[in-house]
Amino acid sequence: MASDDVKKVVLAYSGGLDTSTILKWVQTTYGCEVVTFTADLGQGEELEAARKKAELLGIKEIFVEDLREEFVRDFVFPMFRANALYEGVYLLGTSIARPLIAKRQIEIARETGADAVAHGSTGKGNDQVRFELTYYALNPDIKVIAPWREWKFKSRSDLIAFAEQHQIPVAKDKRGEAPFSVDANLLHSSSEGKVLEDPAQEPPPYVYQRTVSPEDAPDKPTIVTIGFKHGDPVSIDGKALSPAGLLTRLNELGGENGIGRVDLVENRFVGMKSRGIYETPGGTILYVAHRAIESLTLDREAMHLKDSLMPRYAELIYYGFWFSPEREMLQALIDNSQERVAGTVRLKLYKGSARVVGRKSPNSLYSLAHVTFEDDEVYDQRDAEGFIKLNALRLRLMRRQNSKKDGKGRAE
Repeated sequence: MASDDVKKVVLAYSGGLDTSTILKWVQTTYGCEVVTFTADLGQGEELEAARKKAELLGIKEIFVEDLREEFVRDFVFPMFRANALYEGVYLLGTSIARPLIAKRQIEIARETGADAVAHGSTGKGNDQVRFELTYYALNPDIKVIAPWREWKFKSRSDLIAFAEQHQIPVAKDKRGEAPFSVDANLLHSSSEGKVLEDPAQEPPPYVYQRTVSPEDAPDKPTIVTIGFKHGDPVSIDGKALSPAGLLTRLNELGGENGIGRVDLVENRFVGMKSRGIYETPGGTILYVAHRAIESLTLDREAMHLKDSLMPRYAELIYYGFWFSPEREMLQALIDNSQERVAGTVRLKLYKGSARVVGRKSPNSLYSLAHVTFEDDEVYDQRDAEGFIKLNALRLRLMRRQNSKKDGKGRAE
């Protein structure tokens, strides 16, 4: 992209070494005005430091916004209605955050008259795809700057040298080579790279930041009750909480009990495999609880259809297609299925596990009268004979036909 093509760019800015270097690089390479946007998604960092650093670097338009409630309400909860798991394990904590950040960048670009957006994702990962698919879905004409695909820097020392050349402050603890890379938000923390790159090696204990080791968790279980309405959690132990407040509390309970650790080798969208360590304490509890309340309230075929669509839905989120027509179509189906998903689920949290010990719903489809092993007057067991024979009919016909062929010799 020619430097004179860009007049003003909205940069997704954390205030760290990478994005501070990107900020200055964009200014010097494109000669354009930069607007910084820093989102609080519950990563647990003091974000005012990012504002101060942006001011130090001469930025006039600085956006630092608390998006925790929107993140959980409009992104995390809709995803959890689907029980989404990528490759059967990953609760998509990083994947679901990117479309929100990118959406807000596009909105700020519109508000400030910017004609471009920029991100700090590398050319090897999934995030570049997630950011840019969202950019283009919401503004087809937006210009995108992806410095890691453009500049010549090859190492962290190159970034530090550039930062020092341009008087960008570099914290002492950032001068050494980081042992691994971390991404975090209210749903999870993700650790990748360096000491974690060999999938045969157990992660060092210091990698885990949100959960105690299951072996070191309390010897006494924690009992928690989660209330649901229309498929979304609304209360813990009878106390109504906001979406972000509820997930924060579940994170505390899960972290204390060593819940939510995942060591995964996953297939990136760009084609390579990578090893990641994920901690999703509150999300893991929520996933287990939501499936439990659905087991009472969803019709069998509706549940099985929903489960069959889940891998595709999870894949769309992982790949970055949150703002695609196919994801929105699936979401409409999923949301429709949740109308009667309400009630409470009681769980026992103990040394890394979240186990359901009770569930109750005013919309329960569970009928004790039908399933009891005692005497009942609502189910005639003789009806099962015809049911079985009808279902066996095609199997019997096929076996008879095959037996005829076997008797006469198989046709060549």
